[in-house]
Order: sequence, then C-alpha cells, then structure tokens
Amino acid sequence: MKTPCDEAVLRSGEGEIPCGAHATSWILAATILGSSMAFIDSTVVNVALPAIQSDFHATVTGVQWVVESYGLFLGALILVGGSLGDLFGRRRMFVAGVAIFAATSLGCGLALNIQQLIIWRSIQGIGAALLVPGSLAIITASFDEKNRGQAIGTWSGFTAITTAIGPVLGGWLVQHASWRWAFFINLPLAAAVIGISLWRIPESRSGAGGHIDWLGALLATLGLGGLVGGFIQSVTLGWRSPLVAGSLIVGLACLIALAAAERRVASPMVPLSLFESRSFSGANLLTLLLYSAIGIFFFLFPMNLIQVQGYSATGAGAAVLPFILLMFLLSRWSGGLVARYGPKGPLIIGPLITALGFLLFAVPAVGNNYWKEFFPALIVLGFGMAVTVAPLTTVVMSSVDQEHAGTASGINNAVARVAGVLAIAVLGIMMVAAFTSHLNNSLDRVSLPSGILVALRREEVKLAGLQVPAGLDPATTVAIKRSIGDAFVFGFRIVMSICAVLSLGGAAIVSVMLSKSQHPARTH
Repeated sequence: MKTPCDEAVLRSGEGEIPCGAHATSWILAATILGSSMAFIDSTVVNVALPAIQSDFHATVTGVQWVVESYGLFLGALILVGGSLGDLFGRRRMFVAGVAIFAATSLGCGLALNIQQLIIWRSIQGIGAALLVPGSLAIITASFDEKNRGQAIGTWSGFTAITTAIGPVLGGWLVQHASWRWAFFINLPLAAAVIGISLWRIPESRSGAGGHIDWLGALLATLGLGGLVGGFIQSVTLGWRSPLVAGSLIVGLACLIALAAAERRVASPMVPLSLFESRSFSGANLLTLLLYSAIGIFFFLFPMNLIQVQGYSATGAGAAVLPFILLMFLLSRWSGGLVARYGPKGPLIIGPLITALGFLLFAVPAVGNNYWKEFFPALIVLGFGMAVTVAPLTTVVMSSVDQEHAGTASGINNAVARVAGVLAIAVLGIMMVAAFTSHLNNSLDRVSLPSGILVALRREEVKLAGLQVPAGLDPATTVAIKRSIGDAFVFGFRIVMSICAVLSLGGAAIVSVMLSKSQHPARTH
C-alpha cells in the first residue's frame, strides 16, 4: 500500500524543465513502471513469505528480517535519496536506483539460504531509496503547473492498479512457479524503465545546491537497525543476551545522537524545526501509530490465510483486493471531505473506523468463511484508511511553509515506512510469545512422547510454519496441527486488538493536537 505522502511529493515542487508533448508519455511510462516495481515488490514478498519460510526452513525471525532489512534501509535513506537526485541529477539517481533494484532482485531470486536473501534485500532497500523519490521528483520537474495535475492523476491511477495486481500476480507466481519469480519479475520491468529513461527523460537537478546529510543518514540507519535488530533477536536469544542489550543500547544512542546532530548541521535530513508545528507533529504521530498497525497486519495476514486457513498463494493475494480497491476508488471522495469539513473530523473518524476493522479481524477462527468473516473486516479497514489518507496528506502539506512542503512530505513518507519496520519487530515479539504460550498449553493436553514434545517446542519460533514430526498416528497429527492453527489465531487476535488500540490512540492524538480551524488552503 502506498504511503500517505507519495503524491504530496509530486505537488510540492515547481517544474524546472517542462517537457514537450513528445516526451511526456514516455516520462509517465518510465516513472509509473519504476514506482510499480517498488509497490509490487512490497505486496508480492508478503504473499511469498510462507513459501520462503518453508523452502529455507526459516524461523519467524528470519522471515521478519526478509521484510525488515528492505524496509529499514528504505525508511532510513529515502530522504537522502531525494537529496541526491536534487544535487546530482534526478534521472541519474532514478536510473541508478532501478539498476540496483534489478541487480538485487536477481540476487534475491538466486539466494541459496535465508541469510543470502536478507543481504540482497538490504541492498535492494538502498536501491528503492533512490528509486522511489526519484520517480516522483522527475514528474515534478518534467511537467509545468498546468499539466502536472493530469500527470499526477495518471501516475496515481496506474500505480494503484499495479499495487492491486501485485498480490494476485505474486500469489500466482508462488503457486504455479516459485517464490523466486516474485523477484525475477522485476528484471524485464527494470530493463524497460532504464531504456526509456536514458532515451526520453531529460536530466534535471535543483539549482539551489545544498549538501547531503551523510551523518544523519548514518545515525538513522544505525539507530533503526540497532532497535529493530535487538527486538527481533530477543525472540531467539532472550532479553539478557549481550547482543540484544548491546544492539538496543547502540540503536537508542544513535537516535539520540541523530536528534542532536540534526540541530547543528547546515542542511539537516530531518529539520526538527518542522515539528514545532503541533499539526505536523500530530499528523506524524498518527502516521506512526496507524502505519505500525497496517505494517504488522500485512505481515501476519498472508501467513494466517496460507498457513492456517489453507488458502492458496493466489487466493491469499486476491483476498486483500477489496482493501486496495476501496482505497483507490474512494481517494478522490475522501479528498472532498477535507474541502467540505476540514481535515480534523476525517482524521478522527477514519482511525476509529480502522480500529473497528482490526477488531473484526480478531473474530475469525480456523476454517471460517471468507465472505462472512474476512471480507467485511477488509471492507471496514479499507474504508477507514480511505477516509484517513487524503486528509493526512493535506495536514502534512498545510502545516508547514510551501518551501518546506517537499521535505515535510518526505518525512511523513519515511515515518510511514519506519512505522511498519518497528511494528513487525516489536509486535512480532508479542505474536511469538502469545503463540508459544497457547501452543504449550495445548500440547500439554495431548499425550506425546517427551522427545516429540521437546522437538516441537524447539521449533515454536516458526509460528504456523512449524512442521509436525513424521511417524505419529493420524489422530495425533491432526490434534497437533489443530493446536498450531489455534495458537496462531490466538496470537493474531491479540495483535489485531493491539492494532485497534494504536488506531484509537491516533484518533486521540488528532483530537488533542490538530486545530479544528486548520484549513487546507495552503496546499494549493
């Protein structure tokens, strides 16, 4: 799912080298395909995670790192990626990002173990940090003010379509070919993007000059990496492990140092003065809470469908389509709510509806009907997010001066991505704890040989990917499988309830920090 301020980046700049009609179609084609690669990749990989876990016999910690390594580098470096394009050339950085993304996609598809896959995904995140802001900046620079709105609409529409196609396509590839094709599919797309970019996209850069905040980028990456690494490894190593404690301490220290450094550098990656605006701070806190909930949901939900409910990979991909399509179809309508009622009302009501959606996901058990249980929950969740996203973008863009609009939208975009990374790390701990507790209680009621019981408990960190030992009688095998499924659903319900609390917290923050009189006029 696209982050809240993607399109705001497009609206925040002034066109520098408006292109003739002969080039505009090619520019849109390249930027749409480039953005679609990143959007498709994020949705396809989530659907492919159960197959990756099964193929590599990975624990949930390994599966978490497949997602986290990519998101960590993308979230930490996306602001630097935009600055590099402004300074050294937007087309150059865009093409470099696409090339890195393609090369690492090949590496991901050829990975021989989970460790190799995690390394390639980390580098892929760096490529995405150049690719994502570059595609948006190229449209801003290549279209004049008169035609930019139509270009934005075209880009938004096509990327929404590809985002919707991604889970279904990924599921089909996983089911009928291999999870590796979820990465290989990027190669022909990247070749087309690079060819069109070098042939038709003119180079552009900012005339204002500036410097890259390398210190900020380093501290942000080390800080997030330390916290995420500590939380994830605590599942297998325990909180008393020196590695876990050291990782958390280093991460926290780097983030504190980042806050201090950003006050002193001439061109900070994150200008802290922007957070003096209560509306800007409130909008970003809402983003942090809401996209934390969404991030962990899209990490666990495909596992629930495939490993517990027995869906095919294609079916799991298709199952989330109502959510994506609802957000796409209602985006223009929700933007109209801002013009009519102001942003505060929708930003309170939207998260409240989203909280209800998460609570509905806490209801289904193993084997429930999709149309009666999951479909209504997806509709409510999608409607709540649709009500929220456009007003959220409006508040971010209207709460700062126009000259800082691009930076503000970039910060909000980064917050949304980092929120998902942190949620998968932190709430993943709660998921594992709930799963193991429930499963242990269930196994105690099944008469099992001590060796089998020890083997199962040793592999509990695989969650629903836990395999039942061979050689047991059919009735015992069924009982263990039922216990594994019930334990996953138990943990999923707890996490969904926490997600509902996060959404309610976001609504409360908006009610306190956002002025009712704020009007979106400054975004125009």
